[in-house]
Amino acid sequence: MKEIIVATKNKGKVKEFKAILGQLGYKVTSLLDYPEIPEVEETGETFTENAIIKATTIAKHFQKPVIADDSGLIVDALGGRPGVYSARYAGVNKNDTENMNKVLTEIKNVPEDERTARFHCTIALAYPDGHTECFEGNCEGKITKEPIGTNGFGYDPIMYIEEKQQTMAQLPLEVKNAISHRAKALQQLKEKWIEITS
Repeated sequence: MKEIIVATKNKGKVKEFKAILGQLGYKVTSLLDYPEIPEVEETGETFTENAIIKATTIAKHFQKPVIADDSGLIVDALGGRPGVYSARYAGVNKNDTENMNKVLTEIKNVPEDERTARFHCTIALAYPDGHTECFEGNCEGKITKEPIGTNGFGYDPIMYIEEKQQTMAQLPLEVKNAISHRAKALQQLKEKWIEITS
């Protein structure tokens, strides 16, 4: 079975990558399978820069094609924050609950029709020779007044998807994987991957 390495130690992301890329018949491994390799520091100023940094670093290490994503929440009323700082918005400890609470506190007085937001994902596919390609996806929604739902991870409990009348954290994984920002970026990657491996 062909293998593809995902440059992340985020268990939630790994689960989504496995669910989507596994359909192509790939064995998906991640940095969780290689605990001796430290997480790559995200020093970029954009989602694309961070995804490329992670993917190229790990591709060079393994001398294999690697994919990495950088994703986050963009809240219009906060001028685009937390953006690239989504995972560490409330501090370096990367606590999902504290991150959500900070966003909810900052937009506490914002009217419902102005609580628009989107999840953004950039996925970088890096080859050992340093060549990279990027794929992007967005998922539009609104920020709730409080967390709702227990599925998913990150900001999913406060991201309300109007077309589904539920938050991302209320959706079953198979539904989320059909509409999410990561799924949309991955669909583009899948089409490219089929092209280069067929």
